[in-house]
Amino acid sequence: MSPKAKITLETASDLASLFDSLSDPTRILIISALLDGEIGVSDLVEGLGLTKSAISHQLRGLRDKRLIRTRKQGRNVFVCLDDDHVIELFQRGLDHVLHG
Repeated sequence: MSPKAKITLETASDLASLFDSLSDPTRILIISALLDGEIGVSDLVEGLGLTKSAISHQLRGLRDKRLIRTRKQGRNVFVCLDDDHVIELFQRGLDHVLHG
């Protein structure tokens, strides 16, 4: 679809919802931590200095929007970015912000 192509209201709503899911600083920190690959939830909690409850709440929102995937291994839960589109979207946004 070219950038000039008309999009449907449903597609516009889905895109707005995607950007809304990126509008929380904690979610941005989580995505940033996942840029290098999969990480355990307990490592995220420790690395970000937030409670497990706070991290889990944000992970649910990211998973619902298909920005991340989770997998269980025993009692441990591991998280990774869903695909390269998420990395590209994040990096382009970050580049825009840092560009000034």
